[in-house]
Amino acid sequence: MNPFLALAFAEADAAASRGEVPVGAVVVRNQVVLAQAGNRVEELADPTAHAEILALRAAAAAVGEPRLVGCDLWVTLEPCPMCAAAISLARIRRLHFSAYDPKGGGVDHGPRVFDHPTCNHRPEVVGGLEEQMGGQLLKAFFRDKR
Repeated sequence: MNPFLALAFAEADAAASRGEVPVGAVVVRNQVVLAQAGNRVEELADPTAHAEILALRAAAAAVGEPRLVGCDLWVTLEPCPMCAAAISLARIRRLHFSAYDPKGGGVDHGPRVFDHPTCNHRPEVVGGLEEQMGGQLLKAFFRDKR
């Protein structure tokens, strides 16, 4: 497994241990991790505290600019429409994700944010990495919640 995706899965596991939906994200530039985060929606009582948003915010703060040109984002789940829009605004170079999200995804499913003519920046997208592992993590989390 790619080491950056492994870090994202570690963040997802940590999120699950906090009772959050297990999603993790890592921002990388030149093979250096700038930021990593897991979901904190419940903990922060913030509907925007998705792993991707938190990682993008931290990476932007680390580099001191809002655009993360030349950065890649590694995520354990296909980003939702909100996160996909933020990824575009951040000018992420390449998005790598594990499990597809037919119900809530915004990249290959749902509104397909990057395919809209009004989308100013379209990252390269590589989906389905370690897809079975990503899907199992989510299924186990929701099975245990029921």
